[in-house]
Amino acid sequence: MQSLRKRRLFFAMFSQPLLTDKVVVLRRFHPRDVDALYAATRESLDDLIPWMSWATPAYGRGDVTEYMRVVTETWETGRYYAFAITDARDGTMLGTASLSHIHPVYNFCNLGYWIRSSRRGNGLASRAARLAAKFAFEQLGLLRVEIVVAVENAASIKVAEKSGAHREGILRDRMTVREKVHDAVMFSFVRADFGPSTGSG
Repeated sequence: MQSLRKRRLFFAMFSQPLLTDKVVVLRRFHPRDVDALYAATRESLDDLIPWMSWATPAYGRGDVTEYMRVVTETWETGRYYAFAITDARDGTMLGTASLSHIHPVYNFCNLGYWIRSSRRGNGLASRAARLAAKFAFEQLGLLRVEIVVAVENAASIKVAEKSGAHREGILRDRMTVREKVHDAVMFSFVRADFGPSTGSG
């Protein structure tokens, strides 16, 4: 009985939606997401490789398994929050969003996202970005969420703009992807962007 209870709690911890807007769902990754995330990643490599240092032509199922292990650990320690983005209608794996570089003193973080290539262009990434930012304010008590995008990455800039994040300016030599240095556009959310009641309480 105790073992069954533990399994049910384990399943609930990973499968329960954290946030949804009825179009997309953000939830924790479950170990059995490996195949779905692997398929989403493999179909999207041409779009991911220019901007994600981890994305390579050789990216495989073993890399996804290791990613699942790491993000489970970092969620528990509060260092990095990785979300599966899924379709609210049928649970299809759409991509990932993450909150990283969480500053323990100044209470801000970086927000990243990607959507599988076959579902791009439908506003899903911008929806996921807003949900992740809302989680940062309401659940983590942060004051500011930053989105930093290479100036050449037009698709991601469009996502940030559509999400409602505020464009603040160009940061020189801000990003490095495989030894290539990029200027970057800085976008941000603050609590007031989500209404006066948004916060840690």
